[in-house]
Amino acid sequence: MSLVSSLKHSIFVRIYAGLLIVCLCVALFAQLLMDTINKERAQSYRENMATGAFYLVGEGIARQDSAAQREYWLSDASSLFGSTFRIIPIKEVDFSSSELRRFDNGATVVRYASQKNYADVYHRLAESDSVLTVRMSQVTEQHVRAMAVFLLDDMSYYSTLSAKRARLTELEDKFPFPLALKGVNELNLDSDQLSRLRRDEVVILFQDTSTSQSNSTIRIIVPSEISDMAILMGPVSLFNWFPLNLIISMVLISMFLISLGVYALIFPLERKLQLIQIGVNEVSKGNLDSQVQVIGQDEIARLSATFNAMTSHIKRLIESQRELTRAVSHELRTPVARIRFAVDMLADTEDEDSRFTQRDFIDEDIEALNSLIDEILTYAKLEEGSPKLDLEPVNFKELIEQIVRETNALGKDIKIVGNPPSSKVTAVADRRYLHRVIQNLAGNALRYAETTIIISAGVKKGNAFVCVEDDGHGIAESDREKVFIPFSRLDDSRTRASGGYGLGLSIVSRIAFWFNGSMKVDESPELNGARFTMTWPVKPLTQTIAADQITQEQSDRTFDS
Repeated sequence: MSLVSSLKHSIFVRIYAGLLIVCLCVALFAQLLMDTINKERAQSYRENMATGAFYLVGEGIARQDSAAQREYWLSDASSLFGSTFRIIPIKEVDFSSSELRRFDNGATVVRYASQKNYADVYHRLAESDSVLTVRMSQVTEQHVRAMAVFLLDDMSYYSTLSAKRARLTELEDKFPFPLALKGVNELNLDSDQLSRLRRDEVVILFQDTSTSQSNSTIRIIVPSEISDMAILMGPVSLFNWFPLNLIISMVLISMFLISLGVYALIFPLERKLQLIQIGVNEVSKGNLDSQVQVIGQDEIARLSATFNAMTSHIKRLIESQRELTRAVSHELRTPVARIRFAVDMLADTEDEDSRFTQRDFIDEDIEALNSLIDEILTYAKLEEGSPKLDLEPVNFKELIEQIVRETNALGKDIKIVGNPPSSKVTAVADRRYLHRVIQNLAGNALRYAETTIIISAGVKKGNAFVCVEDDGHGIAESDREKVFIPFSRLDDSRTRASGGYGLGLSIVSRIAFWFNGSMKVDESPELNGARFTMTWPVKPLTQTIAADQITQEQSDRTFDS
C-alpha cells in the first residue's frame, strides 16, 4: 500500500486533520460571531449615546414659539455642534419597521456607513411627522461640549433646585449614563479645572482604567446657574471592542463547539471499538461464528477484518483438526491391518518365496504409511499458518517441461502433453510450492485419465495460471467443491480404489491460498474430462495470515449437507 493510500485510510490522520479543520472552522466562526456581535454592540452604543443629545435638541426646537425662532435656534445649534441639523419629513426616508419602532419608543436611529466612515442620525420630533437629522463623520470633543450646552439650556427652564433635580431624573431615562447636580467641592477638581468651571466652561475628565474589569470612562462637568454647584454627566463608558465578558463567552462557545467536533470525530471510532469488543467477548465465550461488522477502510475496519479472518481461521483449524484426527485414524487402520496380516502370514509359512512376498507387502504398506504421513505433515503445515515463501520469477516453460519429464518417468500408459508458453513468460511465485501444485494435479489426473493429460501455463490479464486436464469421466458439477476438502473421495469414477488419500487437492488449494490465488475445477473443453486451474497475481502482494475462505465455505457446505 502506497504512502498516500495509507495516509488516506489512516483513522489517526483523519482525526488529526479533522481536529485541525474543526479548530479552523470554530476560529472562523468565533471571529465572524465576534464581529457580528461587536457591530451590533457598536450600533446600540451609538444609538443610545445619540438619543439623549438629540432629545435635548428636539426639546429646544419644541420650545421655540415661531418658525423663524426655530430656524434661528437650529442654526445656532448647528454651529455649536459642528454639523448641520436638518428637519425633513419622515416619509422622505425609507425607514425599516425596527427603526420605526425605535422612533415610537422615543429613541434615535443611527445609520452607519462603514465604507464611507460617516453616520446619519435621525430623531423623530415629538408630535410631528418630521425627523431631525445630521450627518457626522466622527464624535469629537466639540460634540461632547455641545451636548453639555444643550443640557444646560434645557435646565435653564427650571428655576428651583428641586425642579432642576427632578428634570435631571427625568432626562436620565434618555441617557445611558447618570446625571446629577452636585456641589463643586464634591467633584475633586484641581485648580485649573475649578478656574475653567468658574469661567462657565465645560470640563471633560478622562479616567483610564488599569484593569480589564472595567472600561475607560469620561465625566462631563457642566457649570450650573446655582452657585457652587455643577451638573455631573457620567461616568460615560467608552466603547470597548473586546470586553472581558465577550471574550469569555467566545472562549466558552469555541470550547463547546470544539468539544462537539471532537466528539463527532471520536464517536465513530469508539463505536467501532465497542463492536470489536463485543466480538472479542463472544469469541471468549467460545462462539467462533461471531463476526464484527465494521464498514470502512481505516485501521479499525482492517482490524475488524483481521479479527473476523482470525476467528474463521481458528474455527477452520479446530474443524480441520477434528476431521484430520478422524480421517487419519481411519486411513492408518487399513495399512496397519495389512501389515499385521502379513506378519501373521510370515510367521505361519515355511515357504521362502512366500516369506519374501509377505516382506514385499509389508514394505509396500510401510511406504504407503510414509507417504500418508508426509501428506498429512504437508497439509498440516499449510493449514496452521503462513509458510515461508521464497518468491522469485518462475519460468513456466522450464517448469512445465520438468513436470512432463517427471510424469513420463512414472511409466504410466498415458500420453502427457505439455503446452507451455514462450520462454520469456514468467510469474512471481515460490518455485518449490508451484512445482508441488502441478505435480499433485498431474498425479491426480494420472489416476483418472484414460489416454491423455494436458499440462499448460501462462499469464492473462495480470494473473498467472497453471492448468491440468485429463480425458477421464470428469467430476459432476455438484461434487466439484468437495474435491478440495481433506480426505474427501467421490463416488463412481473417483473412488477409493483409484488410490490416494484425499489430501493432494487440499494441499493444492492451500498453496493457492497462500499465493493469494484461487483454485477451481470444471470440464475440459478439449478432452471432456476434468480441468483443474490455479490462478494467482503475477506480482503477489505481501502475504498476510487470514482464514482460508475458499476451503472454509466449501467445508461448511459439506458439513451442512
